[in-house]
Amino acid sequence: MSLEELSSDIETAYTELGEKHPVALDRETRNELAMLTSAYEPDDPDELIRRAVHYLFQSAVETGNLDFHLRSGYDVTYDEYLMGVTMDTYNEQMGFSQPEQNDDNARRYQF
Repeated sequence: MSLEELSSDIETAYTELGEKHPVALDRETRNELAMLTSAYEPDDPDELIRRAVHYLFQSAVETGNLDFHLRSGYDVTYDEYLMGVTMDTYNEQMGFSQPEQNDDNARRYQF
């Protein structure tokens, strides 16, 4: 897969989610949401769900989990998605080429 396919999949998912996306809650999730609602007292429990999505996203970015899944499925990273270009393409455009050698001794000294 590629950067273009990732962008297309994100646009499709965004459209399918629409403005309102009902979430079915299991017993455990409902209990946890009730606890958080009692503790944080938001105007609307939906605010806690929005915060949860933001927290999960931030955590996935910071731990590299998002990059792992994007690299596995699309062969790109989140940074590459944000830039709109893969690092290989960017390096080629900037005139930086990576050595094509597979010499273990040479790789040992590369950082």
